[in-house]
Amino acid sequence: MEFLVPAQVETERLILRQWQASDLDGYAAAYDDPEHSKYIGGPCSRHMAWRRMATVIGHWHLRGYGFWAVQEKASGAFAGSIGLWYPEGWPELELGYWLTPDMVGFGYATEAARKARELAYEHLNIDTLISCIDHDNAGSRAVVERLGAVYERDHELLHFGQVQIYRHPSPSDLAATKGRP
Repeated sequence: MEFLVPAQVETERLILRQWQASDLDGYAAAYDDPEHSKYIGGPCSRHMAWRRMATVIGHWHLRGYGFWAVQEKASGAFAGSIGLWYPEGWPELELGYWLTPDMVGFGYATEAARKARELAYEHLNIDTLISCIDHDNAGSRAVVERLGAVYERDHELLHFGQVQIYRHPSPSDLAATKGRP
């Protein structure tokens, strides 16, 4: 399968890349933390984390794009997962993201999400993206707002419940505000 977006890209401080078996340790640790994982599907065992990671990898092969594994350049550490998500039954193509607890608060989500959105617009010939955010997830809301996304509506996601849909600016809107989000 040929991917529709690059399989690996870099930002100033991060590498967005394909998944490796060694990513399971960081991935499973993030899902083992009930407080941290409540916005990304909830806590689960290492076995279920493996299955979730395999689903993310499979999305790349079914759609030609997906969530990248995020690696911090300076340390080489697994930092989370950011990318493009459109499984069966989803309302639209989503820009999603999550970081491991130790990588939160450094601006990595905004940096990587901006790059993922740029790649989606450049390679997928689309005019907009959404982000689905839990009502209580203020940190995630702050990321999309920094990127210029605006609240559009509430939506019920199967297995996730009620979320807020944020609409990202189109490529033409971004070009018109060059230098801003």
